[in-house]
Amino acid sequence: MIELLAVPMEIPAEANIIIGQSHFIKTVEDIYEAVVSTAPQAKFGLAFNESSGACLTRSEGNDPALREVAIRNATALAAGHVFVLMIQNAYPINLLNTIQNVPEVCSIFCATANPVEVVLAKSAQGRGVLGVIDGSSPKGVEGEADVAWRHDLLRKIGYKR
Repeated sequence: MIELLAVPMEIPAEANIIIGQSHFIKTVEDIYEAVVSTAPQAKFGLAFNESSGACLTRSEGNDPALREVAIRNATALAAGHVFVLMIQNAYPINLLNTIQNVPEVCSIFCATANPVEVVLAKSAQGRGVLGVIDGSSPKGVEGEADVAWRHDLLRKIGYKR
């Protein structure tokens, strides 16, 4: 029998969350190195749930508070081979390609500052991530003023010239 769960994630102010699936115990060390080499100014905490052996939640990071939030989120999920990365002073767009290229990383479920609920399936064997609810549902389709606002924002924050 399968039970469906929706688990809300804790995301501190000015933080982003990246949730993904990986497959090996060295995930925490390799993602740590990926973050510090790509965004050395970033403050972060990382937690990874093992799915065999001791089945521990492993953690790393350079910010104790973000590390604790990552641990709380990962243990709330209790899904094997899932990692939770909490970041401040950097954005997912700065890190995502590097993290996706870490050999152990299988997939990324979300990378956001929005409220997140993770949809899980729970069986007798354990829990697995089915997907995420990232933010709110759309309220309409953008018009000309919305397009102009989007173009202006991307230039203002330096992502377009």
